[in-house]
Amino acid sequence: MKKTVYGYARVSSINQNEDRQLDAMHRIGIDDKHIFMEKKSGKDFDRPEYQRLVKKMKEGDILYIMSIDRLGRNYDEIREQWRVLTKVKRINIVVMDMPLLDTRQYKDLIGTLISDLVLELLAYVAENERNAIRTRTNQGIAAAKARGVQFGRPKLQFDEEFIN
Repeated sequence: MKKTVYGYARVSSINQNEDRQLDAMHRIGIDDKHIFMEKKSGKDFDRPEYQRLVKKMKEGDILYIMSIDRLGRNYDEIREQWRVLTKVKRINIVVMDMPLLDTRQYKDLIGTLISDLVLELLAYVAENERNAIRTRTNQGIAAAKARGVQFGRPKLQFDEEFIN
């Protein structure tokens, strides 16, 4: 059975740059046609490119992601996706910045236990960081509003002569 090597890269917004992730995938030889990239929040897995990737992968394929937070930022959903990918679809996942999360290795009981613990911890950290970002953003908006900063589109000013 021929294994296909895939990469998944994600950034949260159109202002962010995915080059670091793509460069790392190119360095290990992943073909552009097998790299799926999107600029969407990691709050859930309702992402078109991710869904397309999951449908395309077959048993024995390998998925590279730069870090667990690039997969997602929701603790329960990361754990569920990991289970679906590794247990149901039976693909291997390599988290490039965390060698303990390489399902091609550590297939014995102790290795599986360690990988599961690391996944639990990193999934928690990913969601916790998402919550911290949201809190900091809301605090920044509140502080700006308190200083009189107006958000949204500017209101149009009409000239009285023009209206009459």
